[in-house]
Amino acid sequence: MTHAITFVISALCILAICYRFYGIFFVRKVLQADDRQVTPSHALADGKNYVPTNRWVNFGQHFAAIAAAGPLVGPVLAAQYGYLPSFLWLLIGCVIGGAVHDTVVLFASMKYQGKSLSEVAKAELGPVAGWCTGLAMLFIITITMAGLSMVVVHALERNSWGTFAVFMTIPISMVVGLYHKHTGDLKNSSIVGFIAVLACVFFGPYIQGTFLGDWLTLHETTISLALPIYAFFATALPVWLLLTPRGYISSFMKIGVFGALIVGVVFINPEIQFPALTQFIHGGGPVLGGPVWPFISITIACGAISGFHAFIGSGTTPKLVDKWSDILPVAFGAMLAECVVGVMALIAATALHPADYFAINSAPAAFANLGMNVIDLPQLSKEIGLDLYGRTGGAVTLAVGMSYIFTKVSWFSSLASYFFQFVVMFEAVFILTAVDSGTRVSRYLIQDFFGEFYAPLKRIDWMPGAIGASVLACMMWGYLLMSGDIGSVWALFGVSNQLMASVGLIIGTTIILRLSQKRRYALTCLIPLAYLFVTVQYAGYWMISHVYFNPAAKGYNIFNGCISIIMLALGIIILISALRKWKELLVKTPTQRHQAALESATAPQQAS
Repeated sequence: MTHAITFVISALCILAICYRFYGIFFVRKVLQADDRQVTPSHALADGKNYVPTNRWVNFGQHFAAIAAAGPLVGPVLAAQYGYLPSFLWLLIGCVIGGAVHDTVVLFASMKYQGKSLSEVAKAELGPVAGWCTGLAMLFIITITMAGLSMVVVHALERNSWGTFAVFMTIPISMVVGLYHKHTGDLKNSSIVGFIAVLACVFFGPYIQGTFLGDWLTLHETTISLALPIYAFFATALPVWLLLTPRGYISSFMKIGVFGALIVGVVFINPEIQFPALTQFIHGGGPVLGGPVWPFISITIACGAISGFHAFIGSGTTPKLVDKWSDILPVAFGAMLAECVVGVMALIAATALHPADYFAINSAPAAFANLGMNVIDLPQLSKEIGLDLYGRTGGAVTLAVGMSYIFTKVSWFSSLASYFFQFVVMFEAVFILTAVDSGTRVSRYLIQDFFGEFYAPLKRIDWMPGAIGASVLACMMWGYLLMSGDIGSVWALFGVSNQLMASVGLIIGTTIILRLSQKRRYALTCLIPLAYLFVTVQYAGYWMISHVYFNPAAKGYNIFNGCISIIMLALGIIILISALRKWKELLVKTPTQRHQAALESATAPQQAS
């Protein structure tokens, strides 16, 4: 019999040891972070974008930015294979891959004055690789929006209580944003906003059966149409009016929910009802159709290794790092903390009986073919007051699992419905905040990309360009949202996401070969890169041949298949560019490589 406390203690101990030894070795020896050198936050300090920030404050904002819905949903979906593959990949992938990736990307961006990964790729690997990286970034941000939004769709469909609570966060956040902007009173506006959000959760049951409740009982198609439309208006609004205040308020919920879950797991210590391995490790599962490899490594991205983190590590964070040594807690440490979030999500999912898990995460017809009998789900559906069958996407499973754990405490035994709806709102708000930010980033990428052909588009303050790019961004991920199921769309997200992680490791390898006196240190990036690149290519091929170009498959979609082919080709082009650069660096002496590194690092600063 396996209990949750075993996973929590072992994960915390392993991650602490790796931080203390491998993290310090990587930052001090491999990257040679030197606090005597000036960071971009000091060299380019402007009080707006480049601001020297305390390492723990920077850690907090960086962690909040990278730990969105990915570490919550991925482990829940991957639980189909059993608890062992997910647990091992979370730990191994995080330490060997994710922490190294996030740290080296942040380091590389700082070497280029906080520029984006595409700009770093252009400087390190050449213009072709830089262009391909920029295009890959546009793909991943678009696909990410579709994958995350699909999670919200299945959590809110036919759920008037949850829809009401999530919808009300919009006007509440706007009121908080307006109040803070005009008074500067952050403390009181935050307290009032947080209390108002909680009040909506507790008021939710009273709208059921009313005209408002019937109006908010939405079909998944309606929600799928509403989300891109919402994203367009959210992107058009000033960031201080909706995006920032809602993200700030939701951060309190995030800390509270996972703090409570950790306490609940420690004191309740629920039994893990899943086996170590299920019968679906060879493929054919109702949640994910593919085999455990390569799908475990593309389903669980955030929490193990995620290319999406490169947007943050080469975006806001490098402009805030006070000292070079701060990249250890900010990047390496935040990735390990996100791994803990992924482990907790895995525990919440595997604490459910497998039959209950599959009944939630499978279409009714697919579950019927499994020949399983549900155990606790009828009682949980009754206590929560919602039909839980066939609610795919992972969000509902996580909410049910957390409610199942909390209601083991006698005091909370009658509050299952409130726990469930609060967690649904918590997940949805975080996802929608990511959708707001991601759609805005997608708009900037579209303007920058097409601005090469029509110069006015590069001006982000040019209203026709901003509106047109926003419409195009919402249409692209909205189409993906409407055209697939969670299995196919999440796999598409996983392939594109891990392709971007491969690009980050390629650039990291190049940086280390250029700067380090010991060439063998490049293995810190080369080893995870070799595994991840092969995994991504094979996963992409599997999805193209078995799903996207297979008329008999549920996820049959020629458009998704073409996107996959383009992304895989971009990855190969970038790798070929890198191999040429590595060959060039390997024939140089350490002195020549070091001199080239100094010239490369000072060029961006002189240009700016």
